[in-house]
Amino acid sequence: MPASRSRHLCSVAAALVLTVAAPATAASAATTAASGASGLRQVLFVGNNWDGTADVIASSGDFARVGRINVVPDKEQRMAEINADPIKWVYFQAIRNSVGEGHDQFADDMYSTPDGRSVVVSRPSFADVVSIDLATGRIDWRFPVAGYRADHMAVSPDGTRVAVSASTANTVHVLDITTGRQLGSFATGDKPHENVFTRDGRYIWNMSIGDVNTSLDSPGWDWTKGDRRITVVDATTYKQVKVIDMRQRLDAYGLKDFSDAVRPAVFSPDESKLYFQVSFFNGFLEYDVAADKITRMKTLPKNPATSEDRTTWVNDSRHHGISMNPEGTKLCVAGTMDDYATVSGDGKDCVVSESGADQVTAIDFATGRKVASVPVGDHPQRVRLGHVQADWTGPSGS
Repeated sequence: MPASRSRHLCSVAAALVLTVAAPATAASAATTAASGASGLRQVLFVGNNWDGTADVIASSGDFARVGRINVVPDKEQRMAEINADPIKWVYFQAIRNSVGEGHDQFADDMYSTPDGRSVVVSRPSFADVVSIDLATGRIDWRFPVAGYRADHMAVSPDGTRVAVSASTANTVHVLDITTGRQLGSFATGDKPHENVFTRDGRYIWNMSIGDVNTSLDSPGWDWTKGDRRITVVDATTYKQVKVIDMRQRLDAYGLKDFSDAVRPAVFSPDESKLYFQVSFFNGFLEYDVAADKITRMKTLPKNPATSEDRTTWVNDSRHHGISMNPEGTKLCVAGTMDDYATVSGDGKDCVVSESGADQVTAIDFATGRKVASVPVGDHPQRVRLGHVQADWTGPSGS
């Protein structure tokens, strides 16, 4: 789809393009363990993609800002490398003018290390992953990904590994979160996007979304978008366990005109069901893992002010962002192009990044009402739970 579009339409009242909402109470085993460790404070990291910063805010209550991190302290060095390499320069410009909507992408995803001393960030425009020391703001390690763009990450339940999508290389790298050493990698479909570790840490699920920047958006041209599939691998050997082609499952459910590009997805607590979004659809689907079939579909309201011209939707998304409360009774869904977030089930807060409004908003799972909105940097994307040292207020000298 064309990149030239009004930023106002990107997101006024809800999350936009690559946003995924995370319940502030839903923590991995590593996060839960760390929260009980002395000297650590649980926080939310908000990556400001166009800024090249990350705001650190309280994980509950008023969600007030704790501090801010510059995630591109080496910007001059990286730009010098890009400007000296014609191929890197072409890809850098392509990222800026396609998925970046005319802006550079410097902070896509992030996770803190278990000791709360560093934050690991994927940087699309620099095609790398870096670990930044939270005390000094300096880079501890840097891992250049295969190809020319880094994307979504996932952290293992024990907090020791991160999986990062190298979107132009159709590869996922798995790194030691402390050292940045590659532990393994695996091949995916076209344009790997979302990564999800299973709760026991045994498997990694990767969703590839194909080409989301072309104007061939009508159902008849869906086949041109590339090889979209879910790749499931063993998280120890990184060998492929199975491939799930949602095209076949969608067709079997009677949804032949639907895109099979799986966007954000979330498992039920027992991992028997996967709830996922697909390109162009204002709603989500339920997939029964054991039965290997789609079992339910939920269509959500359209905003009448939203154009029906698919080529005007950012990165082929109509709705993009889904999370579940810890009890598995409610979902929080971001209606990106329709400018709303909707909540159903019971629990505490769903935190949504409003990319166009440069703020994050917390919504109460029980009531569906807004708890707080907090200003952050330019174009917030991922919101991730993590930890910092209890007395941390930002890197020294910031």
